[in-house]
Order: sequence, then C-alpha cells, then structure tokens
Amino acid sequence: MEEYQSSKAIANYLKRNDFKVELGVAEMSTAFVATFGSGKPVIGIGCEYDALPGLSQGKTVNRKSPIIDGAPGHGCGHNLLGVGGIMAAIALKNAMINFNLLGAIKIFGTPAEELCIGKPYMAKAGLFNGIDAFIDWHPFYNNIANYDTCNAYFNIKYHFKGRTAHGNSPWYGRSALDAALLMGNMIEYLREHTIPGNPPHAANTINYSFPDVGPAFPVVVPDRSTLWCVGRITNSEKMEYVIQRIHKCAEAAAMATETEVEIEIISATHEKIPNKAISQVLYNNLQSIGVPKFTKEEDNFVKKMQKDFNAPEVGLDMSIMPFNGGTSVVSDNSEYSWFAPFGMVWITAVPSGVGWHNWRVTACVGSTIGKKAMDVAAKVLAASGVDLLVRPEIINEAKKEWKERLKGRTYKSLIPETVKPPILINREIMNKYRPLQKKYYQEP
Repeated sequence: MEEYQSSKAIANYLKRNDFKVELGVAEMSTAFVATFGSGKPVIGIGCEYDALPGLSQGKTVNRKSPIIDGAPGHGCGHNLLGVGGIMAAIALKNAMINFNLLGAIKIFGTPAEELCIGKPYMAKAGLFNGIDAFIDWHPFYNNIANYDTCNAYFNIKYHFKGRTAHGNSPWYGRSALDAALLMGNMIEYLREHTIPGNPPHAANTINYSFPDVGPAFPVVVPDRSTLWCVGRITNSEKMEYVIQRIHKCAEAAAMATETEVEIEIISATHEKIPNKAISQVLYNNLQSIGVPKFTKEEDNFVKKMQKDFNAPEVGLDMSIMPFNGGTSVVSDNSEYSWFAPFGMVWITAVPSGVGWHNWRVTACVGSTIGKKAMDVAAKVLAASGVDLLVRPEIINEAKKEWKERLKGRTYKSLIPETVKPPILINREIMNKYRPLQKKYYQEP
C-alpha cells in the first residue's frame, strides 16, 4: 500500500502511450485503471508492483547482499510482473492501431498483492465489471500456462485489550497476551476440525503471528496484544465457516481472560475459477514464442545459489511443462476469475529448489534473467490479446466454460461493506526506510 513511486512511474508511462489513466481508485492511492480503445471485446491485463519487507538485495550478487539492510525488495518478482503487463498492453494497443482491430484494453494496477488487498477492494468497487477476458502472468521457476485453481484466502487481525499491572501483583491486571496465546492454542485444536484440502498448493492452512505485544517488559502485565491470522481454504464457502470458528476462538479467549477483542478484517479473496479455453491460448503462444534463452553465465549464477542451498544444481528451467489443470499458489488475481474468463502464464525467472520470497528471488528478478523472462511474458500476453480480439469464438467458448464452472454462483465480496482498504498497514515500516531509499529513486 506504499507503492507510490512504482504506481506513479507506470501510470505516467501509460499516459504517455495514449492510455487514459485513473489513479487512486477504490480508495487506494496506489491503485489505478488504465484504458485504451472502446467497444467489445474488453481485455483485462493485470499489473502488480508491490515489494516485500526485508528483502533488499543487490541485483548482480548471488549471495545475500542487501542494498539497505532490512529494507523491502522484490522477492516475488512483481517489479517484472507489472512492467511486463504494460509492455504487453502497449504492444497490443499498437497492433489495434496498425491493423484497425476493434475492442478495448484495461490495465488494472493492483497494490499489495502480497496481502491480497488490491484486487478484492477493486472488485468490491465494481471495477472489474464489463471485462470479457483477463490475462496475467507471474515470474516462476518453470514455464507453464495451466487452467488451474487456487484456494480462497483470508487476512484478519485480532486486537486484544486488557489492563496493565505490576509483575509483583499481576492479579490486578488482565493480560492481553494471555488472551492472544489462548486464541493461538485454540486455533491449533481447530485444525483437526477443518476440512482438509489438496496439498501442496491447495492445502488448507492457517498461519498466525503476534506482531504487537506491550508494554514489552516482563514486569508489566501486557494490556495489548494482536494475533494476526491468515488462512488458505479450498473454497470461499468452507472458508466462511472456518472464519466464524476462528472468531469464536477470539471471543472465548477474551471471555476467559476478561479482556476485550476487536476484529480487524484486512482482506479476503475467493478461490480461482479455472478456464481451459483462455489458458489454451496462452499455452499455444508460449509454445510458439518460446521460453527465455539464458546464457551459461546466467545459469551458473543460479547454480551457485542452488549449491549453497543444498538444492540440485540444475540451473534455470528452459522447458515448457505439459498443459494441465491442477492447483497453484494463492493470489488475489483469483478475484478476476469471478468476473470473466481468466488465464495466466508463468515464466522461468528464478532457480528451483531455493524457496520463494527471499533474497535469491530479488537478485534474479532484478538481473538480466528477470528481464528475459519479462520480455517473453510480454510477448505471450500481447499475442494472446491479439487472438482474443480477432477470434471472437475463443471468448464465446471461454464464457460458456466459465458459466458452467460457476454453476450459477455470482460474485459477492467477502469483505464487509463497512470495511475500508487498510491503507496505513505498512506506513510505519516505510516511514523508516523511504528516506534511506530516496537516493535510489529514478523519477518517472
């Protein structure tokens, strides 16, 4: 939610390339919608640009080497994702002009994907209405364009409020920390009673942490504590049931400790509706265009990472995985799939076996490895956009499949009407690092 430089740079570039840009949509300063053309079909293209805490890293160094220690970095490759999306959109715009193709392009600039915030609030605001097909991409450790699904997701904070007391007479206090710990213990017992998913990507998981406890002295009974909980559940119907059970854990913990609890809903997203027809278009274009061609030096760059991580030293994957269904990791782009047929391509930009959301990813996606992946992704998305504009039968087939998979369900936001986007959720950490980063900014 602090992506001011990135969203401004992308929005300004789109303006210079004849797109009409509306910045600050859905009550989020760093969200935007950019439009070119008019009429049907309307092709939606995703654009992300958020980073992750603590993953600052030099882009040409294959050992941990932060530019600013503790500062954020692109440990999920969204620096490539957003720019690759607008490259595709501008190429598609030029094709529309040069060949008199009818239709429109809409680019959705969506902040805070890592917390699944941007898209569900934009969906709630009705910004995805009227799209005929969505296409998107993501850097990965292999090349693939499956018609897969992903779990629904929730992100909720539980703030406990108690009463302080001196440690030599703690009975006068009411410990908010006790409440948070009890709630966490109850969640552990609750796991047994949640419906299992399908590992690895569609496993039902509940994670939590205690990001705020205070006062931070062992001789004072804590009067505040927060349990921050996220979950990935097979579908939104099952997820709503799980959320209600977790709410009861919080209420019971507060009752047992004579504290109070406030529930802060951050975000929630639906499961992804797969679409074979749109995915097939992306897959065909990936086969036609081909995967990134990495040099021996680039391959050796990541093999050292794999060696240091005790992973198989196989380098960068330059094959294309077979076309299939299955499941994938959670992303809030699942919200797109409830408004129109959706397809996504993954392009090799990092090595396998070394994990994700870490400095190795940051190093790769900032290097020539990431640039090559982005170029391929932009070509695949642009070519697929042309197919969707000139072959209406594809969208017709995709929409028929989409309706069949929805089975009469319609989109309903999982975020209560009164809940606003958490625009300050990372303000404190960025107030610390933005002054240090400023000298590295390049003005858009």
